[in-house]
Formats: sequence, structure tokens, C-alpha cells
Amino acid sequence: MAAETVSGTQQQSSDVTSFVLDNGLQVVVIPDRRAPVVTHMLWYKVGSADEDPGKSGIAHFFEHLMFKGTESHPAGEFSRRIAEIGGQENAFTSYDYTAYFQQVAPDALPVMMAFEADRMTNLILTDEVIGPERDVILEERNSRVESEPRSLLGEELDATLYQNHPYRIPVIGWMHEIEKLNRTDAIDFYRRYYAPNNAVLIVAGDVEAGEVRRLAQETYGKVPRGPDLPPRVRPSEPEQNTARTVTLSDPRVATPSFRKAWVVPSYTTAEDGEAEALDLLSEILGGGVRSRAYEALVVEQGIASSAGAWYQSDALDETSFQIYASPRGEATLQDVEKAMDAEIARIADEGVTEAELAAAKKRYVRSLIFARDSQSGMARIYGSTLTTGGTIEDIEKWPDRIEAVTAEQVRDAARRHLDQSRSVTGYLLPAGGDRS
Repeated sequence: MAAETVSGTQQQSSDVTSFVLDNGLQVVVIPDRRAPVVTHMLWYKVGSADEDPGKSGIAHFFEHLMFKGTESHPAGEFSRRIAEIGGQENAFTSYDYTAYFQQVAPDALPVMMAFEADRMTNLILTDEVIGPERDVILEERNSRVESEPRSLLGEELDATLYQNHPYRIPVIGWMHEIEKLNRTDAIDFYRRYYAPNNAVLIVAGDVEAGEVRRLAQETYGKVPRGPDLPPRVRPSEPEQNTARTVTLSDPRVATPSFRKAWVVPSYTTAEDGEAEALDLLSEILGGGVRSRAYEALVVEQGIASSAGAWYQSDALDETSFQIYASPRGEATLQDVEKAMDAEIARIADEGVTEAELAAAKKRYVRSLIFARDSQSGMARIYGSTLTTGGTIEDIEKWPDRIEAVTAEQVRDAARRHLDQSRSVTGYLLPAGGDRS
């Protein structure tokens, strides 16, 4: 059994405790004793953006393979045990991480940890397992992407927005590359990335940190350390200096819409205060029914059925800021695009008011307070931050950093990053439709 190393790895912030086992696994405990429930969530620092060229989809494919059998437990036993005790489980893959979680009663935590530690290193991957699961992934792509024009356009927009970075490749993978994934690919991926020193365990709920520490030592502590991986340095984006458009016309589209995107810094890559300003810019511009875009296009002008913005802030590398809208009544797609562009120009020229900045800050800080009411929500916040270069201290200090953003910083973020001359616009049109 590997003992934990406490010196130099113990962190304490509020009630959150973090320690690292000798094999490199970081464990974070978030006590929440309001209900007899615990969320056990294991995050791996690998996602689709870490895949080798030509192997798109292997990260998501392997997420599925993790539910197959091990030397100790046949396929389906883990899920059956969770169902028998009324628990819940799921998994997900993103560009930057892959996570597996169970939500169960506290007395089931030892079993969850034992099962999860077992499949970290003992999966049985045969051709009889690989082939059928690959077919499942292909059908998933057919149903979620090929049959959804909006998803197809989203893939093409991303592939145009990122000229060099692997964020341009869909998480699920390209169809022709998924079809070629095989047992050798799966085993190589497993041996390279699925190891305790490339993972973060989040345990949130009705637990004691000392007990979690003991259980982690008895389960995950027995898993050998994996190979030391090099820093996660991906290809970077060149300077972008052209405006590009992507258009998809499809008979399955009833109502046209558009999306416009820019490459911008994430919390990991931004200068101090820059990502926070982009967060608040997205909230003020298009963060719901109180946003400028919604009030102007939907309420006042009545030309849009929807309008908004979002900022994918938790990426490991440079990320995207996007706006969207769909016309209503006699308005055209060109009308709503011009109106959205005008709202961006108004912020870049005139800035935002202190009142709307204060309201946006209040909504953002309140969202974190609400997140603390959800075990799984908090586990996701900590897991996504810690697997993309952030720290526990970053999470704890985030409200203060949001409060420190000035109106000038929000204006400057719009001026600097939402430059129409280097945007990518995606148009989704009915068959035979146009933007005018």
C-alpha cells in the first residue's frame, strides 16, 4: 500500500481539503453534510485535444470502454451495484478532460472507490469488446451529429475558427477516423493516460476528510504510478486576420439562425483580470433575458426569437467567445446579425454602465453560491478547474476577482477581442434559403 505524502501537498481552503498520494493522485474533499449523499468523481487530465493526429474520437471511445469488465469484475457489475443501491452514475469527455462519477449513500463510498481504482488499471480489452463498442460510437455520431444540422454547422464552424489547434476537431471524432479505431489504439491510450498521477479525485458530500484519506490509501493507493507525461503543450493558433463564413443549407432546418465566434483567452491563458472581464462581457451582452442583446433584439425591436452570447472560459488553451440569434416575423437573418453587431460596437465604443456591471457581477457571484448547494456542481467546478491548470485558491478567490473588474476592462475586452475582421460566422439556413 502506498502511503500519502502530506508535506508540500496539503492544501486547506475553507472546508475543502486536498492531499496527494505517493502515486501522484490528487484527492480533494468537499464536506457537505446537509444530506446523507456523497458524490465520487474521478477526473483524468486527458481529452480529445490530447489525441494523436488521425485518432480523433479515441478519448470519448475510451470513456465507453471504461464500463467494460476487469479481471476482478465482469462487464456490467459496477453499474448493477450502483443501481441496486439506488445510486446514479455517468461519465463525460471534453476537449481537456474525461470524468466518471457516482452519487450514492456514504456507506457505499468504499465500494465505489474500489471499483473505480480497479478499472483504472485492470480493464480487459479484447477485439470482442472493441468492435461492438465502436459501432455504438458510430451510431451515437449518426444520431447526435449527422442527423442534426445545428451540430453539423457547429463542427464546421469550429474547424474554421481554429486554424491549427486541436479544438478544431470534434470531441466525438470524425466519422472516417472513428471507423478505424482499434484495440491497439485503445490499449496505447489507456496505458499512456489512465494512471493515478494523471488524475484528480473529487469526493463531495457527507464525508470526513480523514476517512476519505484512509479509503483512498486502501484503494487508489495500491494502483502503480504511471509514466510521467510531458507538459500538455498543444499546437497554438497563428495570428488570425480574416473574417470567414460557414453556411449550411438543409431541408431539415425550419428557422434560420447564425452564430459568430472569436478565439479569445481562457482563464488559463489570460492576463490578470482579462478572463473575468470576458465572463462579465458575455453576461452583459447575451447572458439571458436581462442582457443587452435580448432586450434590444427580442423585446424592443421584436426582430429575434432568441439572442445571446457565451464564453467557454474553462479551457486549457485559447478558447472561444460566441454570439447567436434567430430572426422572428418579417425580420431576416441579416437584420438580426446587424443588430447583434451593433450591440457589440456600442459596448466597444461607449462601454457599459456601472449599474449593469454591478448587476452582472451579482448574478455571477450568486451563481457560485447556488453551485455550492449542489454536490455534483461543486465537484464539477473543482474538477474542471484542477484539470485545466487552475488551483483550489483560484476557485476560492474567483468571486473577489469578478468583483474587481471595472467597466473599462469590459469595454477593452470587447474592443480587443470581438473584432469583426477576424470572426467566423456560421449561417444555418433552410434548403434554398439565404440571409437576406
